[in-house]
Amino acid sequence: MTLNDTAKYLIHADITAAGVVERSDVVGAIFGQTEGLLGDDLNLHDLQQSSKVGRIDVEVTSQRGQSAGTVTVASSMDKVETAVLAAALETIERVGPCRATLEISRIEDTRAAARREVVSRARDLLSTAFDETVLSSDELLDQVRESVRVEDVTEYEGYPAGPRVAEGDAVIVVEGRSDVLQLLKYGIKNAVAVEGTNVPDAVAELTNERTTTAFLDGDRGGELIMKELEQVGSIDSVAFAPAGRSVEDLSREEVMEALREKVTYEAVADANAPQEFVAATDGSAHPAPDGPATTDTPEPRTRTPVEPGVKGESEFDPESGSEPPSEPEPDPEPEASTESDEAPSEPESLREHAEAVLGGETGMVRLLDGECREVSSAPAEEAFEAIREAEAPPHAMVLDGELSQRVLDIAAQRGLSQVIVRERGQYTKRPTSVRIRTFEELVGPA
Repeated sequence: MTLNDTAKYLIHADITAAGVVERSDVVGAIFGQTEGLLGDDLNLHDLQQSSKVGRIDVEVTSQRGQSAGTVTVASSMDKVETAVLAAALETIERVGPCRATLEISRIEDTRAAARREVVSRARDLLSTAFDETVLSSDELLDQVRESVRVEDVTEYEGYPAGPRVAEGDAVIVVEGRSDVLQLLKYGIKNAVAVEGTNVPDAVAELTNERTTTAFLDGDRGGELIMKELEQVGSIDSVAFAPAGRSVEDLSREEVMEALREKVTYEAVADANAPQEFVAATDGSAHPAPDGPATTDTPEPRTRTPVEPGVKGESEFDPESGSEPPSEPEPDPEPEASTESDEAPSEPESLREHAEAVLGGETGMVRLLDGECREVSSAPAEEAFEAIREAEAPPHAMVLDGELSQRVLDIAAQRGLSQVIVRERGQYTKRPTSVRIRTFEELVGPA
């Protein structure tokens, strides 16, 4: 495959289709189903015309009525834009007449291969071109140090790792090869990379045998790796880069600070934003959970609840050998039954749910079952994930926002029959099984 000389990244994806498809079908699906999804600035046709995206290479084979293959896209955009484009490719759900799935396997930095060639050639020149010249240049010394650092990157079961991973008692799990290199630069040699959000079996088994710290990027991808790693392996501690930053971008001081401020997995497992729960290293206002405060005057022993997963003070009294007596409960306050104290009743109809979500502009999405009971709720921008990840197919949805084609498609796939939205979108295909109404159409004229 001939690559664009300016390409910085290669997006590699695996594609499967429930039927026989050809290369032209896959390319057509990529252009057709991503059109308008990312706005004018990231329109795939325009990106190719401006040479920001190279040729789309597809290799697909069919066997027994099923098709499978790979897709490779060269990108000369920056890291963030390339990641957004890659994520957009995963929204493809059909190729030709067939249902299909496209999943990003990895994003390769083409410059890494070029750097390896530069270091290798520099090493050859050091041994031949200079002959008996005295090597006293600071720049030359830096090149030698860099080549040694690259040589220190080994592999553990095929995944990038520091030289001490195979034999050490503790490991640090990071996301990619560049993170391993960055930690090696700072003298940390027991890191191993999972190379994406799909944790490999070899790394999962390693975490069950070693004391494991997950050191992850401060984004959604870092959270997903943490959760999957705990499901398939075992995590003892968690450290995050500051929100919105990657481990590979941190300075030595930031890396050491993040690792010093790591917390147990149980302390962040139930947090809505785990990377904000862990102490940030950029001076932000999200400190790690403090330990028990101490004062000069000892406080009397009391029975305090201990949060799950966090070791707290035992209720056992060493002086008496028994638990301290419970404090007497205070006399109950006289009941004051007023209408203002009564809890508001739960919505019982689709209209009541619509008024609760859309009447106050909550910016939320709410999923309902067949009896108009709430199944789950989430921010409006996460409507697609909420529908896809619902355990039982919802019956209806109330969305405080615009209904996109992508959300409409997943709603039809999961069998929703009623959708109430603040605003309709533009649809190239509209399922007949889903009834779409705005809030005004539902409630009627005032």
